[in-house]
Amino acid sequence: MNGKLTPISFSEKFSNFSEQWSPKVIAEMNDYQFKLVRLEGDFVWHQHENTDETFIVLEGSIAIDFEDATVELEAGQLLVVPRGVMHRPRAASEAKVLLVEPRGVINTGQADSALTAPIDRWI
Repeated sequence: MNGKLTPISFSEKFSNFSEQWSPKVIAEMNDYQFKLVRLEGDFVWHQHENTDETFIVLEGSIAIDFEDATVELEAGQLLVVPRGVMHRPRAASEAKVLLVEPRGVINTGQADSALTAPIDRWI
């Protein structure tokens, strides 16, 4: 085994950034990345054509709007959004979320937006 096995502290990682809607990579497993993100307000409607997207709420609560429904998530809950499904995350007050998705996924999918974040930003 190469390298050190070191636990990752979510709270320590969150203390390293304050910007919202800009996911930060904290770990990889095979081709998947674990990303921390702060959410507040409304995001853009978008979809990911080639991959599912997992939202795990660590603190606070979020809503994910779909074309025909809204799913509310609280801390300790997760939701997998299937590939190709149009959705819009939002949070009335700041929430801390862990995203799990393949390396290289653009946060806004195919939507052209000022909220498009750089990919593969590690903290």
